[in-house]
Amino acid sequence: MAVKTLTIDGKTISAEESATILQAAEEAGVIIPTLCHLDGIYDVGACRLCLVEIVGYTKLMSACTTRVREGMEVTTNSERLRNYRRMTLELLFAERNHICAVCVANGHCELQALAYEQGMDHVRYDYCYPKWEVDASHRLFGMDHNRCILCTRCVRACWHIEGAGTKNVSGRGNQSRIICDLNDNWGVSKTCTSCGKCVMACPTGALFHQGSTAAEMQRDRSKLEFIVNAREKKQWSV
Repeated sequence: MAVKTLTIDGKTISAEESATILQAAEEAGVIIPTLCHLDGIYDVGACRLCLVEIVGYTKLMSACTTRVREGMEVTTNSERLRNYRRMTLELLFAERNHICAVCVANGHCELQALAYEQGMDHVRYDYCYPKWEVDASHRLFGMDHNRCILCTRCVRACWHIEGAGTKNVSGRGNQSRIICDLNDNWGVSKTCTSCGKCVMACPTGALFHQGSTAAEMQRDRSKLEFIVNAREKKQWSV
């Protein structure tokens, strides 16, 4: 496979032509923040936290969905990008009800961790305080729409890794929500296999194990990547 040479934050690196900027940066030890990216499943550029500046482009580009090109010059950590990421995080906190002290993912939440890393010490926008329900109808898992950031990791894990197609997105704008099947309660889903991959993929406390209390939700997401890699490398025989 052809190799492309590009510059990321002034550092010259090489990457396979099929690689995204995010993958090339990770291999070079450059950390680009992201919430919707998850190793092992395809990228959609939903969270907009991985936006980068590219010479020759007037708009910011998502690192997870933009392929590398020969001679590309990329900036990942300018003042403009830091301000944009803080704004995006503040809007995520303001849109739903992220009350960390009583969340099952407190201390193990990627949204919370990124807020600290990006220097977000307050929210400048009015909180929406929506009244989202909690679906606790499943015998093993629960779904708290108040914590959801619509990264669609759970949807992609359900479709791409498990192949069940249970999870999807319904609605538009701030009324968007994750649904099961044709907007049924999770507990009566005819397609859910109760595999738990969607729960494992979730970056916040939106999907959780029934009975979990504050700060208990720890996830080993390397298992999802292992499954995908094993399939692609045909390590399992049918």
